Amino acid sequence: MRCSRVMIGALALLLAGPLLAQAPPPPASAPADSGDPPGRAARISYALGNVSFQPSGDTGWSMAAVNYPVTSGDRLYVDRGARAELEVGSLAVRIGEATDLTMTDLTEQLVQVGLAQGSVRVSIYRMEPGDSVELDTPRGALFLLQPGTYRVDAPAGGDAMIVTVEHGNLQWTAGGVAQTVAEGQAIQVTGINPIQVASLRPAGADDFDRWCDDRDHRASASPSAQYVSRDIPGYDDLDDYGQWAVAPQYGPVWYPTAVPAGWVPYRFGHWVWIEPWGWTWVEHERWGYAPFHYGRWVLVGARWGWLPGPVAVRPYYAPALVVFVGGGSIAVGTQAWFPLGPGEPYYPWYHHDEAYRRRINVTNIRTVTNVTYINDVTYINRINYRNRAATTAVANTIFQGGQPIGRHAVPVDRQIVERTTILPHPMVLPAPSAAVGGAPATVRPQRPRPGFVTARPAQAPTPVGPKPIIVPRNQPAPPAGVAPPLITRRQPPPQDPSFQQRQKAMQPDAGRPLEPQQIQNLRAGKPAGPRKDPEYPPHPTARPGAQEAPRARPAPAPKPAQPQPAKPDRRRPGGNPGANR
Repeated sequence: MRCSRVMIGALALLLAGPLLAQAPPPPASAPADSGDPPGRAARISYALGNVSFQPSGDTGWSMAAVNYPVTSGDRLYVDRGARAELEVGSLAVRIGEATDLTMTDLTEQLVQVGLAQGSVRVSIYRMEPGDSVELDTPRGALFLLQPGTYRVDAPAGGDAMIVTVEHGNLQWTAGGVAQTVAEGQAIQVTGINPIQVASLRPAGADDFDRWCDDRDHRASASPSAQYVSRDIPGYDDLDDYGQWAVAPQYGPVWYPTAVPAGWVPYRFGHWVWIEPWGWTWVEHERWGYAPFHYGRWVLVGARWGWLPGPVAVRPYYAPALVVFVGGGSIAVGTQAWFPLGPGEPYYPWYHHDEAYRRRINVTNIRTVTNVTYINDVTYINRINYRNRAATTAVANTIFQGGQPIGRHAVPVDRQIVERTTILPHPMVLPAPSAAVGGAPATVRPQRPRPGFVTARPAQAPTPVGPKPIIVPRNQPAPPAGVAPPLITRRQPPPQDPSFQQRQKAMQPDAGRPLEPQQIQNLRAGKPAGPRKDPEYPPHPTARPGAQEAPRARPAPAPKPAQPQPAKPDRRRPGGNPGANR
């Protein structure tokens, strides 16, 4: 629903039930921070028109690309006449025209979005205990408390902000006051200092709402949801570009259709640099997100098929489920890699602890009968990887510059591939072109990133009357032409240092992401300092391509999996299970 007309309510239009309530406490603190990367990333799942992207820590803008991963601190600008969509697990953020939005913070249990101006509609399909969704605006912080559908219109230029709840329940807070907005209700928020809040009647759906409804229905009706966790972004794209079949050894397998001759996984895309993970794969096919950040690939007969992880487990995002090998033994000045197969462990090339390594493997392997090898980092040199023949190699300049791989791949000798050395990570420093996201943007917002101001805790409920509630702020209104700060209850993490700073600090070990302490040192204006994490396998000391020690037998093959029964459709935000839109 949209509130295009401001219809200030008298007593008859006041929200049903108590309008003001104590604000909810901030999200519970997570366990001691190990510095692990988040277990999920947002996906740019739709971009129509001029949609611009700015990575955390930088000021340049590029054209946003479908399938590009988005994480904390990244910013999107959607121009007039354009639309975009972000998918984050069981949540979708649809972005209307003339919208400036930042993914302020993204963790396993928190999605915090900053809306400087424009229109967004958030659909939450499911919330697990401890999950928190916060939407920060210049006129208050919004806590989305339940699965549902929520819309916020915050026009630039001082016009009223409209908050509408189609399904669900949210709480607005600013200046020590909190207001609950329940299903079918809306509020109008005006002013900066003071802020005025009043109830109003929700308006009917517009074109933006109808487009959002179509996207919700597409996800709700996806046949692939019976085989793939609904927390994996892009599972519904699999319906249009492939087919499912049951393989006796592996269970349900998804096979892409209409791929070119010679197609292999992780060849028809390009490498980008996204911290904290470092080298990250972006597949060029429209469907190419879920199968390249989750699960495993296997050659069944003459066809490549994708095996998702367990359906009922919240998955862990990986930048690319591949093994890097000594490209120099294939051709001088190259990088090379191949996809992981069923049951084969993934050893991350970025900072993490043992618990993270275990989770990212268990949630992406459908049947795990023995996890000992996951925590045994020496096992990496004894695995008889089944997908070595699918090795892709490319010149260093193509790899590190973020250029398309497929048409630049160099021939690979299978006998040489079988003898190549496993590497801990690509041995090249990322070029700036690999870290910006895409081609230079033609449209970008005029204002710099907005700052943040933390809201005071909510006081006792204020009595509801026919007049708007007036909420004074501690901060004065910003001068004309300056973006007002966003009100937040949870202080966002600091921005990353610039890419130039990070690139220089990575030179001693090119291609390896900086560790959390090194990033903190750069933020404080200090040298990054030495690395502390061990690498596995260690950097090779022998000539690249030298014969390795005999490898042990391959990891145990997974037991045949039975097809997962179709689950009731729960994708209607805030609706009854099984109800389609």
